[in-house]
Amino acid sequence: MLGIIIGVGAVIIIMSIGAGAQSLILAQIKSLGTNIIGVFPGSTEDGMPATAMGIVITTLKYDDLKALKNKKNVPNLVDAVGYTKGVANISWRANSQDANLAGCTNGYLRVEGGEVAQGRFFSELEERNFSKVVVLGSTVKEELFGDHNAVGQKIKIKKHGFEVIGVMEERGQVAFQDYDNQIFVPIKTMQKLIAGVDHLGLIRMKVDHKDNLARAIRDVAMTMRAQHDISDPSGKEDDFTIRNAAQALDMITVITDGLKYFLAAVAALSLVVGGIGIMNIMFINISERTREIGLRKAVGARQGDILSQFLIETINITLIGGAIGILGGILISFLIYLVAQYLGYDWEFLISYLSIGLALLVSVLVGLIFGAYPAYKASCLEPVEALRYE
Repeated sequence: MLGIIIGVGAVIIIMSIGAGAQSLILAQIKSLGTNIIGVFPGSTEDGMPATAMGIVITTLKYDDLKALKNKKNVPNLVDAVGYTKGVANISWRANSQDANLAGCTNGYLRVEGGEVAQGRFFSELEERNFSKVVVLGSTVKEELFGDHNAVGQKIKIKKHGFEVIGVMEERGQVAFQDYDNQIFVPIKTMQKLIAGVDHLGLIRMKVDHKDNLARAIRDVAMTMRAQHDISDPSGKEDDFTIRNAAQALDMITVITDGLKYFLAAVAALSLVVGGIGIMNIMFINISERTREIGLRKAVGARQGDILSQFLIETINITLIGGAIGILGGILISFLIYLVAQYLGYDWEFLISYLSIGLALLVSVLVGLIFGAYPAYKASCLEPVEALRYE
């Protein structure tokens, strides 16, 4: 029974963890807004954009961002923010560490949300003038400055001096991105002094209402094609990719579903091991009860009676193991839920009736499949030979 208990319990736990993690990720993406559009460099018909997999493409420029922010081109746009990201060593006095740098434009707060806890965010003038100013995420501030006031202090990034003009409010990790462990730098300054590039890695835009999303996507595509001198309206020659939050939700749902069911299938392999164990035990059981089988046949038991007796015994073993596995899986899943809640994650405790029903069905099938041959062997024993068995 142990193999069945472990297998069924593992399936229940993995399905529950998968559902909880999926709901957490989807809720975090939804919290960013369903009216967000992303423009990535490089063309991708389906799946993840190439840049999301680490491929560097330089087709997205600062002038593209300016064209998109023009209300004549995209009238439903609230604002847009361009990004160039990197990692660099930062220092203040004797403290030094590697930090994630987010070179971005002034529209960051209006698109991404968040609040400045101390000081201010950099202005559009500072963005255009290559100003050496930065805004710290709350984690970076704590690790670098501790209890000291960071606003007004000078830090070094790649041997360049920067003034800290603001500290962001704590926001946590949302959709695989830690907003607190970043340093925000004006995009022009990031490109020229730190990254040494002239392209953008990403443009994110906020649309005034989700009902206008489809129109805004068409306007963005037309504007980008005009910027890049692309005459084909079909999109086959595009050197950019447009994605929206709804597409991201669908893509992540497909990925997490596939991962969840794959892991559940791997866990279910232990049910096969348990089934083989049950088959072996039933063979031993038959050898120990050979005289009993012979006696039953001698007093009138038919082959079908012996067959059903051993099949029912096998199914009972697997059903009891399955029930214990389900209860154990639910209990462990609930403990994981409590731990996740304690750590501050908005985790849901999700146990589907489908997974419970499937676990019970699989338990019965394992009993039938792996108990059928031993039961058949038992039913085929000759009464005289069985009674003589020692």
